[in-house]
Amino acid sequence: MKPHLLPCSVVIALTLGACTSSDQPAAPVIAPTEVAAVQTPPPDYPAELGCTGVGGTSVLKVVVGIEGKPTDVTLISSSGNSQLDDSAAMRVREWKFKAATRNGQPVPTTIQVPVNFKVPDAKPDECFAIEERVRRGG
Repeated sequence: MKPHLLPCSVVIALTLGACTSSDQPAAPVIAPTEVAAVQTPPPDYPAELGCTGVGGTSVLKVVVGIEGKPTDVTLISSSGNSQLDDSAAMRVREWKFKAATRNGQPVPTTIQVPVNFKVPDAKPDECFAIEERVRRGG
């Protein structure tokens, strides 16, 4: 059985017909946007730790959902102190973002967030009260 061949003019007409524009204009291309921080209040820095020179950076993996709220927060690099890591994670869960978009629609996005706990250069006044309380055993 021989394969059925179409005349060249039919093949060309079919090919060119597929290339012509339709009656509907092409949808505009909407540029993607990246996630943007909106409200990022700092975490609580326990005074006792700051007064004793404990600081560091907690790095968190944060999944920002389509509503701009963190849907998952995971510690990926510790500050070296679990109390600081917990404080960072707890606060970041409350942060608000503008969700990333693709084709004009919000999409979940995973980002890394470093949270720095910098030991104060000058000892805050509250440190003296904390040291006195520790000295007295309480």
